[in-house]
Amino acid sequence: MRQERLPCLGSRPSLVVALLLVLAGLPGMTLALTHSAQAHTRARRAASPSEFGCPILPAEDPLNQEIASAPVNPNSANYIASIGASVHLHPDFGTEPSYGIPYTVVGPEQPRVPIKLTKYRSESNPGPYPVPANAPIEGAGKNGHGDKHVLVVQEGSCTLYEMYDAHRDKSGDGWTAVAGAVFNLRSDALRPEGWTSADAAGLPIFPLLARYPEVTAGQIDHALRVTVPETQRGYIHPATHFASDSEDPDLPPMGLRLRLKAGYSLA
Repeated sequence: MRQERLPCLGSRPSLVVALLLVLAGLPGMTLALTHSAQAHTRARRAASPSEFGCPILPAEDPLNQEIASAPVNPNSANYIASIGASVHLHPDFGTEPSYGIPYTVVGPEQPRVPIKLTKYRSESNPGPYPVPANAPIEGAGKNGHGDKHVLVVQEGSCTLYEMYDAHRDKSGDGWTAVAGAVFNLRSDALRPEGWTSADAAGLPIFPLLARYPEVTAGQIDHALRVTVPETQRGYIHPATHFASDSEDPDLPPMGLRLRLKAGYSLA
């Protein structure tokens, strides 16, 4: 079993939107942030991101798609204005559980343990999950911040297990979580309509993190997850869930993809 303590990009309360950042060497409501032209005349690579012998979602998955040449949404200016010119988009590129979102990699023989799901049980995948007793919990550091996500990637099956607001059971036999989701990393299948996940947008978290091997390679070929101050009561696929009561059409929906302007310097 390996534990990776890598960046968190976003917190659950009202804001995770799907993102696609195509920045060379950089890590994205899931908002997709891509540089529109300047550094993206190259064709997007045919293969999907991969680690641990597994694809990190298929190459054609929306979270792996380059959007440098995609048309601008007619409401783009209002979305950007609602986010704010100086607001912090909260891509927490931390390296410890108290600040970022850590994940654990386990082998095919990792024992499965009971998972007690609470508030979002009806929208969750039931256990058991192969979660080690010592899996790191987001926000478990000295400051106690974060949404208590637990992410587990299983080699061999290429299955991703994610939990929100997760806690080890006192008995040590399993875990309790507000929500849990299971993703096949070889598939681009969406969650059922209206379902959440460990992410309020119904998206997987792990594929949207900036991971160490990508950073050392100097290139990230997928969307990155960020949070913004407020979102609308709506979502765009591949998101399947919203976390807002606002009907304001000028607020960004979950699943919105953002990109940097072509003139933005990557220097």
